[in-house]
Amino acid sequence: MKQPIFTGVATAIITPFKNNEIDFPAFTRLLDFQLEGKSDALVVCGTTGEASTMTARERLFLVERCVEYVNGRVPVIAGSGANCTETARTMSRDMESIGADGLLIVTPYYNKATQQGLIDHYTVIADSVEIPIILYNVPSRTGVSFSAETYAALANHPNIIGTKEASGSFALVQQTRTLCPDDFYIWSGNDEDTACLCTLGAKGVISVAANIIPEKMHDLTAAALTNDLHRAGKLQLELNPLLRALFCEVNPICVKTALALMGFCTDELRLPLCCMQEKNLEYLCDVLRKYALIS
Repeated sequence: MKQPIFTGVATAIITPFKNNEIDFPAFTRLLDFQLEGKSDALVVCGTTGEASTMTARERLFLVERCVEYVNGRVPVIAGSGANCTETARTMSRDMESIGADGLLIVTPYYNKATQQGLIDHYTVIADSVEIPIILYNVPSRTGVSFSAETYAALANHPNIIGTKEASGSFALVQQTRTLCPDDFYIWSGNDEDTACLCTLGAKGVISVAANIIPEKMHDLTAAALTNDLHRAGKLQLELNPLLRALFCEVNPICVKTALALMGFCTDELRLPLCCMQEKNLEYLCDVLRKYALIS
């Protein structure tokens, strides 16, 4: 039986930049904050990490530094997706070679693959590595979504252990749970869906919000996963205003801005992402103050 690579909260960590270079001292500060905040795993070079604007060399170097610094304290999951199968396959093998514990692989964007194309794409990649793969379904960004039947087909591969579900479709999650074996695991890909998806059998969340509130997201998932549903629901509702503020502009603009306001890094983003609109920045600051995250 395949085992989940983590249970609880994995932080989809940002990539701090300074003068258009990766700010490694800031990255180390962020890693310390996550480890102290009880994050159960780290996802590096995902959507929140702006991987699509980074070179292959930068992505590999960042993951390698993370693996070395974390030194086995929590699993390190590397984003290795691409809309070219051979590119994703090569990146996945390279991430494995530098010590990543697992891979997060987004559906190939722009190409709008068929369901058979998705099966073939992931099978080629999974056949090329020996570490566990988490699929990543985020149709709002990629233009394509897994069907439950495609999940069921891919669940048979020994290296594919589950999916990060960010479609927002609870019907898809329920049908996936019905069709797939127990060792095909689901993680929420939306912070606001965490408690609800855990009641449907999810193993936790791959979280944006955990960048700034790792311990609170850890507590939320711990409550949900121990069937303390009253507490999980209460915590989810308490965090709702903050989660909404973190997504008032496209991710990761708001969470990186929040971390800059908290003193962890600069708010530098790579184009085509840009700084927050003034009205949204004021809104974000007001919410962060209410949660005592900034003074």
